[in-house]
Amino acid sequence: MTEHWIIPDAVFDGQRLHRGMCVLADDTKILATEMALPAGATGQRVEGIITPGFVDLQVNGGGGVLLNYDPTAQGMAAIAAAHRKFGTVAILPTVITDAPEVLAAVVDAALGAQGMDGIAGLHIEGPHIAEARRGTHAARFIRPLDDGTIAQVTKLRAAGIAVMITVAPEAAAPAQIAKLRQTGAIVSIGHTDGSAALTRTALDAGATCFTHLFNAMSPMLNRAPGVVGAAINSDAYAGVICDGIHVADEMLGLALRARPVSDRMFLVSDAMPTVGGPDHFNLYGQTISLKNGELVNEEGSLAGAHVTQLEGVARLISEVGISPEAALRMAITVPADLMVLPQLATLVGRRVSDVIHLDKNFGTASDLPRARLVTAAQR
Repeated sequence: MTEHWIIPDAVFDGQRLHRGMCVLADDTKILATEMALPAGATGQRVEGIITPGFVDLQVNGGGGVLLNYDPTAQGMAAIAAAHRKFGTVAILPTVITDAPEVLAAVVDAALGAQGMDGIAGLHIEGPHIAEARRGTHAARFIRPLDDGTIAQVTKLRAAGIAVMITVAPEAAAPAQIAKLRQTGAIVSIGHTDGSAALTRTALDAGATCFTHLFNAMSPMLNRAPGVVGAAINSDAYAGVICDGIHVADEMLGLALRARPVSDRMFLVSDAMPTVGGPDHFNLYGQTISLKNGELVNEEGSLAGAHVTQLEGVARLISEVGISPEAALRMAITVPADLMVLPQLATLVGRRVSDVIHLDKNFGTASDLPRARLVTAAQR
């Protein structure tokens, strides 16, 4: 098997962005990194950055597929394939609020998809949320957390599948949150109108994350910190959508600077089927359409996100103003750490199909995709 050196402008090894680093690869995996070519070796110079592929913990759909409406291993694979085209190599397919039988089907699909390329686990977002902050989730399916959902999560965890479950503290008792956490699932607070005090109770019970910070949660006010204030002041993890639509860039920058612990914010797409697919799809019997970069329902209200991790990284750098290294950590390292999947944030030993080559400008929202998978042919 042929081995050869790649000499990019920079290498992100899962922890740091190194200028001048060289990468040794063969046809299947990354073998080593060095800060200089070994004596007598030659290499291929490329512009841009070599990095592990992106990790996305909240992916509702892609390639024309919505997980709720195709709750199969094949549906998950189609969603993962759509996002892989934009540099995302590991996802948590995400099932949103729906009937119990839909959740059961998705759980069976996740069991069937275990070990499948690009599927890192499952995110269950609802139905145990607050109706006041349901967003585009259907009110008719919202219900308190019950033994049935806990049993489904337990089944997944017993099989070794990584699970994130989004709940509102109003809909899940502290003892239930603790029981979920005992399975090894990541309990994330979201779609909640709770107070800061109620939020802290959920954190004390075992919640360790917040779902799409700022969106679908009580805001931060001068005399009422709300869920947003409690999240920012905590040491919990928090996902963020960086598309310039769901959260103002200034607010995202403020939250990043205000966190008391570093490496607790991570990037999610919250993507819908339009990523890599048609410009519309069906959700709860309504047509959701892509208009001027926004997904809106028939009443014109925001209904999900049309963004990739690649676009989010580019915007974090160009508009929010964080460093490329920090942006890459938000899209790779932090989500891998949260889900205890360290292999997703490694470079050496990684399959070449899970490594991407970003151009030196990280692409732009109007010029996609500006990333390509690093393949044997390109080496």
